[in-house]
Amino acid sequence: MPRKPKKITTKQVTNRRASFDYTLEDQFIVGIALNGREVKNLRLGHGNLRGAYITIKDNELYIINLTIGGTSAIPIPENEQTNPRKLLAKKKEIEKLIQAKTEGRTIIPISIYNKTRYIKLKIAIAKGKKKYDKRQAQKKKDDQKLTSHKIH
Repeated sequence: MPRKPKKITTKQVTNRRASFDYTLEDQFIVGIALNGREVKNLRLGHGNLRGAYITIKDNELYIINLTIGGTSAIPIPENEQTNPRKLLAKKKEIEKLIQAKTEGRTIIPISIYNKTRYIKLKIAIAKGKKKYDKRQAQKKKDDQKLTSHKIH
């Protein structure tokens, strides 16, 4: 009888402020170049996307300010936790992202998740919201909560 593959339980790391601070447009799924300690810690959910962004250098994508914290069992030195990491994407996707960057839009990470045995990063082309846009979005969200919780 063939062996069943083990299910790896993982915790997804998300950037919860992304949709609040930005209007999200096109989304892409890219790979990320990591070492073994970083992969293990991300699978345990020890990552943080707050303040992270994607930059382009020599037609290659890099994520800046992605924090991967270590655990006592799998330590990562303090100076290596926020190293820039290379992203793996197709040439056509990179060209679209370069074009968006030249048009003045931002590329932000949305979430890190486990797809089979690979760690994937979901990124989006985004446009920054103004303060009044954020207030309107919050008001709309609050109104939806009130209408869904009303007792008839």
